[in-house]
Amino acid sequence: MTIALYCPMKPPDDPVASGDREIARLILRILDRLGEPADLASRLVTWQAVPDAARFVDLEAASRNETARLVSSWRSDDRPSAWITYHLYHKAPDWIGPAVTAALGIPYVVIEASRAAKRATGPWAPGFAAADRALAAADAVVAMHGADREGLSERVDRDRLFALAPFIDTAPFATIDRSQPRPNAPVRLLAAGMMRPGNKEACYRVLADALSRIRDLDWHLTIAGGGEAADRIRPLFDPERTRFLGAVDRERMPAVYADADLFVWPAVNEPFGLVFLEAQAAQLAVVGGNSRGVPEVVSDGETGVLVASEDAGTFADAVAGLIRDPARRARYAEAARSTATSRHDIAQAVASLADILAAARRHHDTVRPA
Repeated sequence: MTIALYCPMKPPDDPVASGDREIARLILRILDRLGEPADLASRLVTWQAVPDAARFVDLEAASRNETARLVSSWRSDDRPSAWITYHLYHKAPDWIGPAVTAALGIPYVVIEASRAAKRATGPWAPGFAAADRALAAADAVVAMHGADREGLSERVDRDRLFALAPFIDTAPFATIDRSQPRPNAPVRLLAAGMMRPGNKEACYRVLADALSRIRDLDWHLTIAGGGEAADRIRPLFDPERTRFLGAVDRERMPAVYADADLFVWPAVNEPFGLVFLEAQAAQLAVVGGNSRGVPEVVSDGETGVLVASEDAGTFADAVAGLIRDPARRARYAEAARSTATSRHDIAQAVASLADILAAARRHHDTVRPA
């Protein structure tokens, strides 16, 4: 039997690259390693950028149709062994998983959930209510950073709430060799992120402001990322000191990190930022924004420097400090690789998810017996 995977925010084969898509793909790989391969149960995306009452009604109706289709398509002898929903919150609720798992009598697991109680009223209320119902139905709920765990604890019992450290596959970055010193040259800064409106655009604006304050230092910036806000973002940066790579395939990113000396990203309202894990796995010190789950993947004063996400002046000071101090930069970089491989590699996630699935099945058998 397989596991049914549902990603209400973005399916793993979506053409637009993002951290959300990458985690979904990694979950599929983890389940394969566990000998429990997963099939994508539904392609219905419930995510909304802005709340739309009519859209909520339409999505709930579409979810009922999907539920009926799935329940009728699975016979008792070929039903999935469990259902996993990846990334659940008020903007991406799940109406399908609770209904299907109740009808089929299988465990229901939610990975990377979050809960903002302030969304219980107002225009996001329908999505919040649907996400809360899913949390109540789940046999295991997984948070990927402390702020989410705190918010979820108001709704999810302790015996159903689990932590899973953010993870990547560090292997593609393991061969990067920084043992040979570079001749005197500009310090190569790297930023990576989609150029889209909202928090990502805010990150680029903070970064451009910060770098404009340290023009006297010898640095050059490479930016990996493209998107619909590129025409607004590119002019913010000095064209003589900036190289724009556009959107970069994930397979090419290790080479991009290998060609850098310091990773810089303000992380405005980032959940945790997979790019920080990738940079550290590539043995890069980082300067990042101290937002949400970022401190759980970047150790301030050990693998990099964290500052207030939207404080361009303090961000500039942090970048300047590491440009001027190559020894400290190298020390952070060495610790960064060690931290990424020992705490945030896919191997650790395999073991954690195996335990979470086992706990979900025990809870289901105890609380919701057939």
